[in-house]
Amino acid sequence: MADVPTVAAPAAVQDLQGFRNSVDQVLTTVDKLEKQVVEVEQYYRSNGNVQVNNSKGGSVVKENGGEKHLNGAKKPLQDASCMENDAANRMQSLMCQFNAILRQITQHKWATPFMDPVDVEGLKLDDYYEVIDKPMDFSTIKSKMEAKDGSGYKNVREIYADVRLIFKNAMKYNDDEKHDIHVMAKTLLEKFEEKWLQLLPKVVDEEKRLLDEAAQAQLDLQLAQETTYANMAKDLSIELYEVDRHLQSLKEMAIQKFRKVSTQEKKKLSTSLSRLSAENLTKALELVAENNPNFKFSSEEVVLDIDAQSDYTLWKLKVFLKDALEAQGTSAEGVVVDCNENADDKKNNSKRRRQISDADAKANGKRTRKLSTL
Repeated sequence: MADVPTVAAPAAVQDLQGFRNSVDQVLTTVDKLEKQVVEVEQYYRSNGNVQVNNSKGGSVVKENGGEKHLNGAKKPLQDASCMENDAANRMQSLMCQFNAILRQITQHKWATPFMDPVDVEGLKLDDYYEVIDKPMDFSTIKSKMEAKDGSGYKNVREIYADVRLIFKNAMKYNDDEKHDIHVMAKTLLEKFEEKWLQLLPKVVDEEKRLLDEAAQAQLDLQLAQETTYANMAKDLSIELYEVDRHLQSLKEMAIQKFRKVSTQEKKKLSTSLSRLSAENLTKALELVAENNPNFKFSSEEVVLDIDAQSDYTLWKLKVFLKDALEAQGTSAEGVVVDCNENADDKKNNSKRRRQISDADAKANGKRTRKLSTL
């Protein structure tokens, strides 16, 4: 007669499916937590070394050469953006004041030679580019001031440097101090420097204010980051603890519902325990104590009731024994200890266990604890 396939009971199938669903949920949670842990670790490895980078496209945080949006620092980033807008308005005011100086200089009767680029070919100045590294003129400055594509001047000092360059180039190429162009350039440069000195205190104040605001924005962002990641680390610790508890309950449920430790397996556990080294025996007893608060093994004579331990404890013990004995080079298989042995057998087996214990103690000089299993 052909074998009839065994059909699992509906309740067992439901239990198994529920277990699988629980495991899938744990795996999903662990994957999410793992990514968050990596993020927190990266932050602390970088020692919180971040920089604020505000641009028209939005505020981001630069970290370790990359860029990432930091949700936990929205307010500091918003404050930094507001300060940037205020700074832009103040700089625009300085630009207007500087533009007034430019108008006065460019309206001077001697400004004409400097309004447009030098006509090198027309004037046959064959060596001009050998003498002048960076040509400059007022029309070029004006175009750069009006640029809308981001290539314009960022601050007043940049414009100031280019205006000086116009006159310095003219004086350098026409190095004869009596040359008309040299005299005109020198005169206009002196007038320009005089007016620039009147504006300079405002420029210096603005530059200092920008540095102070940037430093404050950086500090606010770092504090916000530290708070954000500290809270993340705290939340992760709690969530990981809950995941661990959930896994423990799943392990116990799996053992209780789907697999019992057989009598034969318990006998093998008793035999395997007697084969452990002193160090591994202590670890095995600690494992039992972790799962059975009532079990104590501080005394030299330890009695371990195998039948009194939960299946969960026995399964953990079985896995430990297998690894420990393989590491010792000892087989987990051996003489079966009958947990229901008679008085004479108990006496003989007890004597054998003591002999094993004494032999181990003599071999390694460490073992002082004697173990008896029931």
